[in-house]
Amino acid sequence: MSLHTQYLESFLRSQFYMLRMDGPLPLPYRHYIAIMAAARHQCSYLINMHVDEFLKTGGIAEWLNGLEYVPQRLKNLNEINKLLAHRPWLITKEHIQKLVKTGENNWSLPELVHAVVLLAHYHALASFVFGSGINPERDPEISNGFRIVSVNNFCVCDLANDNNIENASLAGNNFGIVDSLSELEALMERMKRLQEDREDEETSQEEMTTRFEKEKKESLFVVSGDTFHSFPHSDFDDDMIITSDVSRYIEDPGFGYEDFARRGEEHLPTFRAQDYTWENHGFSLVNRLYSDIGHLLDEKFRMVYNLTYNTMATHEDVDTTTLRRALFNYVHCMFGIRYDDYDYGEVNQLLERSLKVYIKTVTCYPERTTKRMYDSYWRQFKHSEKVHVNLLLMEARMQAELLYALRAITRHLT
Repeated sequence: MSLHTQYLESFLRSQFYMLRMDGPLPLPYRHYIAIMAAARHQCSYLINMHVDEFLKTGGIAEWLNGLEYVPQRLKNLNEINKLLAHRPWLITKEHIQKLVKTGENNWSLPELVHAVVLLAHYHALASFVFGSGINPERDPEISNGFRIVSVNNFCVCDLANDNNIENASLAGNNFGIVDSLSELEALMERMKRLQEDREDEETSQEEMTTRFEKEKKESLFVVSGDTFHSFPHSDFDDDMIITSDVSRYIEDPGFGYEDFARRGEEHLPTFRAQDYTWENHGFSLVNRLYSDIGHLLDEKFRMVYNLTYNTMATHEDVDTTTLRRALFNYVHCMFGIRYDDYDYGEVNQLLERSLKVYIKTVTCYPERTTKRMYDSYWRQFKHSEKVHVNLLLMEARMQAELLYALRAITRHLT
């Protein structure tokens, strides 16, 4: 993240506030919730970090033996943790009512909002961790059993050096420099054409809806089971064996992402963004129940959405707005969220298939991300630009989870 210092400051401010500043939840609870969230994606890097923090802030060591050792009210978060992580569109006001109903294990609304913000933050952060190749492997020779090493041959020392990555990925593929350059030129040409077309023609609302439905259905065919078998596995196993030290923090480990647009599930209504937006609805609700976090999250969302250096690989003075918007909106599309004023035809023009595979994996099944996927898209781009993509994906995912959860809380309140 330090490749993008402006964003990093904003990220650290909001994370510090969630974990350390005044808020509805006691400090050990905050870290335990972070552990529960990271465990949904088997993200041992984040789990280990928060196990330490949990103990440092006075957490009861016995809770780390697993969910059967924690208070019932924490255990009650299991369902919402699971749905938020994998299928947030299934969250209803009934889930909220169950958690806040009166009784000794109930959650107050401010506590629940704090918990939901933490869950969404750590699910999304797991996407960033795996997308950037940061996850520890077990090392029996080290006292705590872990060391930070490369994942799938991601070399941590390379991460700070754009040129290494760039040269390594160029040398390591069969396409050669010429194809990579023409791929880049072609993308820039498409961006330019889209800008011009937008000025020339008005697309009808009907056509916009059709294009969204088409993109949503097409996302079904991105990352099929076969795709995974075609990748050479290094640290990855087909069945993703979940180690006991991770699975103890979750229930129903088999529950995972399923496409919003699954065939035969036509009854799931699309989330029309303008009916419940972050700016007009989510922001004020969060701020009312957990003061100031709304401002910090809003700043972070805006920061990543508008972050640009006006460069693409070796080119300068490039307006990357259409590309950033396509990345953000494609994530929301996979989560069933649609913007009326956005032409989803742009997604298909700007995001090639290997990039879509990467986006869907990082966003929906981050623990399956491989170095090969990372290298397979935008071969001419700098590593810092790919980290920028990961930041956009992380924030788009967090916002999607929050929109569904906050909409359910709003419905409970009304």
